Amino acid sequence: MTSSNQNTSNQKTAPLKIAVAGLGTVGAGTLKLLAEQADVIEQRCGRRIEVVAVSARSRGKDRGVDLSGLRWYDDPVALAADPEAELVVELIGGSEGSARNVVETALEAGKHVVTANKALLAHHGTDLARKAEAKGLTLAFEAAVAGGIPIIKGLREGLAGNRVSEVHGILNGTCNYILTEMRTTGREFADVLAEAQELGYAEADPSFDIDGVDAAHKLAILTSVAFGCPVDFKNVHVEGIRHVSALDFDYADALGYRIKLLGIARRTEQGVEQRVHPCMVPKAAPIAAVDGVFNAVVAQGDFVGQVLFVGRGAGAGPTASAVVADLVDVARGRSTPTFGVPAGRLAEAQPSPMESRQGSYYVRLMVLDRPGVIADIAAAMRDQNVSMEQFLQRGRAPGEAVPVVLTTHDTTEASMRKALETIARQGTVVEPPRMIRIEQF
Repeated sequence: MTSSNQNTSNQKTAPLKIAVAGLGTVGAGTLKLLAEQADVIEQRCGRRIEVVAVSARSRGKDRGVDLSGLRWYDDPVALAADPEAELVVELIGGSEGSARNVVETALEAGKHVVTANKALLAHHGTDLARKAEAKGLTLAFEAAVAGGIPIIKGLREGLAGNRVSEVHGILNGTCNYILTEMRTTGREFADVLAEAQELGYAEADPSFDIDGVDAAHKLAILTSVAFGCPVDFKNVHVEGIRHVSALDFDYADALGYRIKLLGIARRTEQGVEQRVHPCMVPKAAPIAAVDGVFNAVVAQGDFVGQVLFVGRGAGAGPTASAVVADLVDVARGRSTPTFGVPAGRLAEAQPSPMESRQGSYYVRLMVLDRPGVIADIAAAMRDQNVSMEQFLQRGRAPGEAVPVVLTTHDTTEASMRKALETIARQGTVVEPPRMIRIEQF
């Protein structure tokens, strides 16, 4: 009996030995945090977390951290099978290739996995969760959504006693920075994007960010955690911010709104909505005040009501903080089902089609200033049972193109789209109609 107790005690106090695949910004940040906060971490989990092996593309690059004494692997998949490591941290990124192979190899070898890879989880999260849980292993991913904000733990554990009906949030700091700068400086999208690239807030190829894909990956993960359903990225409606104009910000301000790229997951009578697109939100809404590179997530629970999480959504420090939070859980022996519900009990959710979305809309048109134009627009909307709430036209320029803005009462997405298709065919409409959904949070 004494010997058995002693073995259990040794297992709880021996260092947790980990291997790190990927030494980019987050990987280097994680090693730095583990080194600088070693005493704090040991105090909080009762044992040390020890890095024993690493892998990256370039061995000679200066990453600002001491790699001496660590085993180096040129092949990250070989690292995942390192015999000494009990846990593998995957920080490579991407839904396929090395990242997926590293995670699957680690799980097959009986090792826990911590990852910041939202694309991998959005495409393969449910399958990986089943593999991990079948072996009694942890697959943790706090860093995959909203950087340093503890939103996964908040939903999965902090709100475990609630039925969550909705989550929505600013899930991409690049887009939030661009939209904030457009609003505060009056500049156009292309100009602000170029500046964001110079400052390092946007990638050389910013498509994943500005076209909404990055936010959609994160939303698919949040939906699974919030609603206890399999990850369903293919049914996320995705739109980006390329079409948002400085003119839209002028009108939004006049109408009492802010423009944000939001991810929204909501239970409806038709099923579960998952959508990413620009939204107009009332200036008084808490999320409207979240600017710059910050992220924010709002959750609605039946007992807790509405809760708001705000913080930095990217960067070495915040993301490393989330990675290490997961490492501490494993070191302490704390285990939770990957998506809050055992993978075998995740309940399939009927996707709610975008066409059934109910709400109001902002529409901006460029039309020739001629008699009868507004009557034609109103007729097209009337024919689809779309009712106008407000109509704005600033100034006159007979015979020239002028901006016309309108907002609608609540209607369906299908009706709004049919009305806009008819309006777009009118000879007096000289540009494609621009639509932004209004969300009354």
